[in-house]
Amino acid sequence: MTGNLLLTLGRLPKALDVARGFADLGWRVAVAEPFKRHLAGASRAVAQSHQVTAPAEDKQAYLADLRRIIADEKIDLVLPVSEETMHVAFLRENLPASTRLFTMPPEILLRLHNKHGFAQQTAAWGLVVPETHALGDPAAEALAQSGPVVIKPVHSCSGRGVRLLPAGATLPAPDPAIPTIVQRCVIGAEHSSCSIAHDGRVSSTVIYRAAQKSGSVAVAFERVEHPAIADWITRFIAAANWTGFIAFDVMVDEAGQPWGIECNPRTTSGLHFWERADIARAVLEPGFIPRYRPESRLQQFYSALTETQISLFRRGPFRDNLRQLFSTRDVTWDRRDPMPFLTMTATSWPIIRMAMARGATFGEVATLDVGWYD
Repeated sequence: MTGNLLLTLGRLPKALDVARGFADLGWRVAVAEPFKRHLAGASRAVAQSHQVTAPAEDKQAYLADLRRIIADEKIDLVLPVSEETMHVAFLRENLPASTRLFTMPPEILLRLHNKHGFAQQTAAWGLVVPETHALGDPAAEALAQSGPVVIKPVHSCSGRGVRLLPAGATLPAPDPAIPTIVQRCVIGAEHSSCSIAHDGRVSSTVIYRAAQKSGSVAVAFERVEHPAIADWITRFIAAANWTGFIAFDVMVDEAGQPWGIECNPRTTSGLHFWERADIARAVLEPGFIPRYRPESRLQQFYSALTETQISLFRRGPFRDNLRQLFSTRDVTWDRRDPMPFLTMTATSWPIIRMAMARGATFGEVATLDVGWYD
């Protein structure tokens, strides 16, 4: 089976893996991207790139741009990549009958993307999640007095706006413009995941941990086996009758109990641990089990290089970082398709410039223009 694929973001390495995987199977790959230049656009796997309105600028214009591309390119499959997924879901209302959208309806996505909605829904399904309340609720005040808590906006990613407060700390005043939750802090080991599912059945789940971070964003990651987390995820996906990519942040306490912290109803960097052509087959063929890559550790080279350089001047683990830098496979490099890696600084310049202007990390600003914050 071959056809025409539309990826709705091209700037991230995740998009590049998906583009290469579908191209390996003979599909024609087009990319819709608000930036004129982007990482996947430099790949031989991408036949056409289309610049579109950023959804944060005008949601309806963004959807109109996507619909035009779907018609012009005769798209068979629309596959959202990252934070733009919440916007792309609204295409479902009037897609051509011949076009498939690989994600859930917007009302389900938005409930789980909302960190308060996720906690409520997860608890209703009988899955373990930390006690969570809206900032401003008297129950949130009581929770903050009883132990350490985490406060975070209901719509955020890459750690933006997340704060840890000790027991008894005074909570900030609620801001109606930025709905925020107060969540019991679970002490333990943090894990992340990425799953592919069809009709509530898991095709495969990758569980991984950050091996190196830039701020709160992992730039090197290590795949691990954790049956208890995998079981938690399987039960969640079954309860949601999920189709598409879905990911979770999970804390495992000292007793080995997984606690679902938040849901990302999209891909994450865990996607890189699957063989890329198998990613495409797992999307196209329910029940197909994608193979893992042989490497259990992967990295984003340029970001890891930056963190390694910083560790030299901040008395960090420079030697260990340097050793890992040159012994860990980069998620972007492919000798048969070298240009995305070689031109990454140029194609990522809009994000780099924004990060420099804001004094933030690359990961913290990479999806500001495509995120859902309503």
